[in-house]
Amino acid sequence: MPAKSKAQQKAAGAALSAKRGETSEKKLYGASKDMAKSMSEKELEELASTKRKKLPERKD
Repeated sequence: MPAKSKAQQKAAGAALSAKRGETSEKKLYGASKDMAKSMSEKELEELASTKRKKLPERKD
């Protein structure tokens, strides 16, 4: 499932980093914190790898 906005793609990247142990989960907040708890590493990788060029900044 590709990300629907740049904000979602960034949050998924932060959650993926914490899930892999590259950054602390204590530094996460908001959507990225929820994503890290509820999504698998594979799901996060799919969202984070979405190309950002044509995505809107935020999805209303």
